[in-house]
Amino acid sequence: MKKFIILLFLSALLVPFNAFSQKNKRKRAQSQGVTKSYDLHLEDSEIFKKAFTGFSLYDPTEGKTLYEYNADKYFTPASNTKILTLYTSLRTLGDSIPALQYSRQGSLLVFWGTGDPSFLNPHLPQNPAVFNFLKNSKEQLLFCAANYRDKRFGSGWMWDDNFYDYQAEKTPLPIYGNVADFIQNDSTKGIQVRPAFLAKTLDYDSTLHEDDFVGRVEYENRFTLNTLAKAGRKFEIHVPFHATPHFVSEVLADTLKRQVSILESNMLPPPDAKTLYSLKSDSLYMLMMQESDNFIAEQLLLLCSWKRTGLMNTEQAIDFSQKNFLNSLPDAPKWVDGSGLSRYNLVTPRSLVAILDKIQQTMPRQRLFGIFAAGGVSGTIKRNYRNGDAPYVFAKTGTLRNNHCLSGYLISRKGKMLIFSFMHNNYTGSMNALRKEMEGVLKQVYEEN
Repeated sequence: MKKFIILLFLSALLVPFNAFSQKNKRKRAQSQGVTKSYDLHLEDSEIFKKAFTGFSLYDPTEGKTLYEYNADKYFTPASNTKILTLYTSLRTLGDSIPALQYSRQGSLLVFWGTGDPSFLNPHLPQNPAVFNFLKNSKEQLLFCAANYRDKRFGSGWMWDDNFYDYQAEKTPLPIYGNVADFIQNDSTKGIQVRPAFLAKTLDYDSTLHEDDFVGRVEYENRFTLNTLAKAGRKFEIHVPFHATPHFVSEVLADTLKRQVSILESNMLPPPDAKTLYSLKSDSLYMLMMQESDNFIAEQLLLLCSWKRTGLMNTEQAIDFSQKNFLNSLPDAPKWVDGSGLSRYNLVTPRSLVAILDKIQQTMPRQRLFGIFAAGGVSGTIKRNYRNGDAPYVFAKTGTLRNNHCLSGYLISRKGKMLIFSFMHNNYTGSMNALRKEMEGVLKQVYEEN
């Protein structure tokens, strides 16, 4: 009897304790910025607790937010910044990319860049119109860079990343993606170099790290080999070149097999200057969004600036977009570059969702999903977010050290399109564990809608 009374007393204590515990849990969730029409328990995830995590889920058909967790907090977006670049480009550029402007001045043909990154870019389809135009022009070719009003790197870029291909220099007239390719294998019979004339600059540097098969003198285009490369080890490496106007004219002359000179003046294109076009815009958007090409993103903002003002300046393009295209967002972004290489960028999950909503309103769903990476099928999420043969996630990744984000569109089991933004900053554990936890959340959203 005594044991029964004790048990009864304890259970009476537990009821208010459990109620108090649940109440505290609800308060904790509210303090963490959680609003929900159904429960995803993000605040209880042991994986997410080790990071600063934000999430927003929105139903564009109903115009209703389904779930938010720290959605009003600012995060470093990494390559999710490209979502802002995409929307700005969609609002500014037409169906085709302007490649260059030109003006005939007697026996001279003066030409200016527009920022188009496609010329001889090995990652893009080629329109021979630009090459043939420059190659076959009867006038003497003069390249002028007076309409370029920007720096070679973006604000906040890492100074010691300048030798890596993900941080190629910005320029008015890119060529070969502003990257030199060095390949050595059984079929190359030595080192194959593109542009080919750079082979004569190769020298040997025994101090180069074993992983850096090829290095470059920072403000020159003299390239060096490490011990392994010199000994014949197989490798493929891509090193940005220092793309001054003089060097661009050298590359063009070597490529076109004709003289290309520099017009060193402040001459801007005259009002009657003509414009030559290259590729369909979507080919650039697809490479930027599916493979997260930083160089394409940066050059697209230069193109947007050129389209509006005739001059190329990233800051002006961003400022105009924020004042005219992104002025109705829930939280104004801190936005400094096109690619997301800079950690100065800051944006909230709910603002990314708002931009993604604007994007999906501008185009048919088939085109939209063709631009973004598809889970289990293409791009940076080819190995994740699988669902048999039919992808259910179409999104843009964003990754810097200790930061990982994923924002885009989700097609539920019932065929409903939802928009989401998943952002994680300051995690120190495994990205695989983080990604697996994210995939579990998105799969739950897929099943329950």
